[in-house]
Amino acid sequence: MTPLFETARAQIIGVGTATPPTAYSQQQVLDAFRIDDRRIRLMFMSGSVERRHLTLPPAGADGKPVNETQGELLQKHRSQALAIGERALLDCLEQAGAQPQDIRYLCCVTTTGMLTPGLSALLCQRMGLRRDCGRLDIVGMGCNAGLNGLNAVTSWSQAHPGKLAVMLCVEICSAAYVHDDSMQTAVVNSLFGDGAAAVALLADRARSAGSPTVLGFNSCVISEAVDAMRFDWDDHHGKFSFFLAQEVPYVVGANAEAVIDQLLADAGLRRSDIAHWVVHSGGKKVIDSVRVNLGLSADDVRHTSSVLRDYGNVSSGSFLFSYQRLLQEGRIQPGDYAVMMTMGPGSTIETALLQW
Repeated sequence: MTPLFETARAQIIGVGTATPPTAYSQQQVLDAFRIDDRRIRLMFMSGSVERRHLTLPPAGADGKPVNETQGELLQKHRSQALAIGERALLDCLEQAGAQPQDIRYLCCVTTTGMLTPGLSALLCQRMGLRRDCGRLDIVGMGCNAGLNGLNAVTSWSQAHPGKLAVMLCVEICSAAYVHDDSMQTAVVNSLFGDGAAAVALLADRARSAGSPTVLGFNSCVISEAVDAMRFDWDDHHGKFSFFLAQEVPYVVGANAEAVIDQLLADAGLRRSDIAHWVVHSGGKKVIDSVRVNLGLSADDVRHTSSVLRDYGNVSSGSFLFSYQRLLQEGRIQPGDYAVMMTMGPGSTIETALLQW
């Protein structure tokens, strides 16, 4: 008898994205917060981000957005995550030719807010999902977490052939901002945006034409850089503050080759066999570091760069925004291989291999 996992590998049959309705150019953000510091303004304008979707608070008496408390930020995360999360899920299901009642397993990924019950349970209530829908909430893993979630959903899908599994990444990064005059917070505030992305998987012996099969995953935990990306409690502001170390791009770049080469070696492939690269839009320096260390061209990371330009870094869901643009482009050929790559706190690099 042929082993099940050889005849019913999981395929990605749908992807969907959503953002809040309000978007701002970098100049508009600088103007809204009355930021005059030359160094900060230069950082905002030189990071390859042109526009981001953000949920900013209303203006106060001084004309600047009011300073939100941690409680208000958590409430913003809940309301916005449910709103755009539902839209991303519906967009994904439409492409997959499915309905909310078809979802048998839902994995929700987020880092920008803590909820109990989690997003998966709240979305089950909001969207009227099945009472027996399996659920998983991944909280706090950061920008790499989308591929951690995809790994779990792929495993569930292959263990339950014919049943629809969906992963949703939803990040309200504007619910994790601290506003002051420091360069530390300016780095974060100049980069991240709000967004949600969902992906649907199905394992079936009858393969879906045009849908890639998930062949495998590989991870790299860089323990010596565990503090390079983290949330800290800021006593002065009374809220959490995200810290992003300057050496992050170089840490990622220095470790990219080993994790990618092992992923490909497990499948008997080389880098030259990969037709498409779907890399997390972590920032201009991160993208450049990955390009240099993997020997990629600007064209290889065209969607990664364009997503950074149009949305900023939307954390765990960024790679799915790039994947959606790859599909819409129409350049994929049967038999093509693709590598997905995300990176984040830990410090960690996550990878996946697909084939059409």
